[in-house]
Amino acid sequence: MYNILVCDDEKDIVSALRIYLQTAGYGIYEAYNGKEALSQIRKHEIHLVLMDIMMPEMDGITAMVKIREETNLPVILLTAKGEDTDKILGLEIGADDYITKPFQPVEVIARVKSQLRRYMQLGGGTVRKNSMLIGGIELDDASKQVKVDGETVSLTPTEFNILRMLMEKPGKVFSPKEIYQEVWKEKPVGAEGAVAVHIRHLREKIEINPAEPRYLKVIWGRGYKMEAE
Repeated sequence: MYNILVCDDEKDIVSALRIYLQTAGYGIYEAYNGKEALSQIRKHEIHLVLMDIMMPEMDGITAMVKIREETNLPVILLTAKGEDTDKILGLEIGADDYITKPFQPVEVIARVKSQLRRYMQLGGGTVRKNSMLIGGIELDDASKQVKVDGETVSLTPTEFNILRMLMEKPGKVFSPKEIYQEVWKEKPVGAEGAVAVHIRHLREKIEINPAEPRYLKVIWGRGYKMEAE
C-alpha cells in the first residue's frame, strides 16, 4: 500500500482528501503546514505529497524547496484559481503537478495514480527482488501478489501464471498454444478457447477499460502480448 501525505491548513480539505484516498486504498498521513509536512516525510515512509501552497508557519513553496533537498518523491500542489504565478514557481522548483481548488475526487485519484506510476517506473520506489513492474502493474513472484496502481488485485493461479509469462517478455507475442503449454503443462488441445477466457478475466482485473486495454493486447491471428511501456 502506498502512503500519501496530505498537507493543508484547512482541516475540512484534509478530511475530504483523507476520505477520497482511503477509499481508493491509500494510507494517509496528515500535516497542516510546511514544517509538519517535512517532519512527517522524515519520520514515515511517504510515497507522494499533496500540499497546499498558502499555509501559515511554512508555505508550500518553501516546503517544496526543502523537500527537493532531501527526496525526489512526487509532490502535487493544491492551488487556488488566482495562484497562477505560484503554480508556475512550484513547477519550476520541482513540483510534479498541481490541482486547482475546488477539485473533484475522480481528478485527485487520477492524478495521484499517474504520479505514483511515474515515480515507480523511474525507480523512486523500491521494487522487490522477484518483482516485475510494467506501467502501473507490479507482480511479486515470491508472494504471488499483483498490484495495479498500488492496489492489490485477486488473481487465480492460472491468471497469475499467464500474466507472469507475458510480463517476463514484454512486447513478445505468445500464441495461445505457447501460453497453454507453459501454463497448463499439457498438450494444447482446445488452447484458444481456454486461453481467451482467462485473458478476458485478466483484462477485467488489471485494465481500467477492458474493452480498450492498455497493457494486455491481442494481436489478431497471432496471440497475446504485454505492452512494453
